[in-house]
Amino acid sequence: MLAFALRRIVISVPILLVASFIVFALATYSADPLGPLLAKNPPPPPSVIAAETARLHLDQALVPRYLSWLGGLFRGDFGPSVVSTQVIGDQLAGRFWITIRLVVLAMVIALLLSVVVGVITAVKQYSKSDYAATFLGFLFLAMPSFWLAILLKQGGIEFNGAVGTQAIYTIGSSSVPAPKGFWANLVDIAGHLVLPTIALALISYAAWSRFVRASMLETLNSDYVRLARAKGLPRRTVMVKHALRTALIPLTTVTALDIASIIGGAVVTERVFQWKGLGDLLLTSIQTSDVYALTSWLLVAAVVVIVFNLIADLLYGVLDPRIRYA
Repeated sequence: MLAFALRRIVISVPILLVASFIVFALATYSADPLGPLLAKNPPPPPSVIAAETARLHLDQALVPRYLSWLGGLFRGDFGPSVVSTQVIGDQLAGRFWITIRLVVLAMVIALLLSVVVGVITAVKQYSKSDYAATFLGFLFLAMPSFWLAILLKQGGIEFNGAVGTQAIYTIGSSSVPAPKGFWANLVDIAGHLVLPTIALALISYAAWSRFVRASMLETLNSDYVRLARAKGLPRRTVMVKHALRTALIPLTTVTALDIASIIGGAVVTERVFQWKGLGDLLLTSIQTSDVYALTSWLLVAAVVVIVFNLIADLLYGVLDPRIRYA
């Protein structure tokens, strides 16, 4: 297992390099970082333009610029930002923890809901609960993530207006100024997480619960589950140890593949609830044509996707003992 994990990490390195170079090239040729500066009236002196060109390494060719940026990563330097007072590494570090807590919490809630609902609907196939869960699943699948987030935000605003107090947080990832004390700050952060997490989790849950249901139905009708029942094993043992464990393998694959979509959904959700996380940094970098910030953001996102896929591959061996990695 350890050798397999090391091989996957080594294979991931060229994938990251190729992906980062493609993004760097596309961002470089898509817009001019000096565009806002050149559009000023009166125009800035040529010396200012020359200084900015040199600071942003725009006087170099594409490949040398990329290699220079890549070499800076090993020193913790993510390159110069279009905003001269902004340090890209500090921005990524601070905003990463804001976004990752939303993504991880939404994934955990979506996984728990999908497993519970998927198992119940598979065991009680064609029952009222199965039809109700199917209806809700297709409803959330058909609903765009930004629209669901807007509905939840508006519902929170209406609820706060009805009770006459700030019972549900609808803006920001934390209060400004932050409350004093560790526990008070923790409760404040948790309160701001409620609506964005629900919006992000429900979209993923809707698809994942259908996968769990289909996988459980296939597993329950398999020969080895019938044999376990024929041996007189307790129903709970058959469901959890034999059926559910095998049925979770497709869910593991889908979850790993959907991590990129969840990160994309987090960008939209953060925009609706006005979070200053990685989503806001991405949109700002696109608007300002900040090549280094944009490439660094996508590099961090690629690392997160690769890590989650590696975890999924390792979980295969845990869920199914028949799987062995040479």
